[in-house]
Amino acid sequence: MTENNELKGLGGWLILAGLGVVISPIRLLVTLIPIYKPIFENGTWEALTTEGSEAYTPYFSGILIGEITFNTIMIAASIYLIYLFFSKHYLFPKLYIGIVAASLIFIPLDAWIVTKVFPGVPMFDPDTTKEFLRSLLTGVIWIPYMLVSKRVQATFVEKSPNKKMQPTAESVG
Repeated sequence: MTENNELKGLGGWLILAGLGVVISPIRLLVTLIPIYKPIFENGTWEALTTEGSEAYTPYFSGILIGEITFNTIMIAASIYLIYLFFSKHYLFPKLYIGIVAASLIFIPLDAWIVTKVFPGVPMFDPDTTKEFLRSLLTGVIWIPYMLVSKRVQATFVEKSPNKKMQPTAESVG
């Protein structure tokens, strides 16, 4: 058995990466629904987005819509990532790295924009800091792993355009 065949499969450290991949969309939903849902239920949205309202805040609607859009895309991408992981699709490592990189860019960018709309709000409040550090730690550990791991290179090969076609009985005979 060659080294590539021994390393091929969802084993080793990939089990931890896979656990994170499966938990990610659930964690996003559980974290985000309690944040966004009350804004639309308790009058906050109307108060902050209606011109002439005492609490009107210009650009708040844009920030909130941007955050919800980004997080919806991240949830959808995370669900697709689960499919790629279990199907051992060659795009898995690339999308995984893209999702982590997008988070590392979006979190501080969003925090900075929020401080421009709400000058009294600290850029890195405890929740933002926690999310950024979680993404940073994930990136520091898993991006290099996805790039250099022989197991990743041996496992995520399905549907690769570079994969050599194996002759079938029909193509030979």
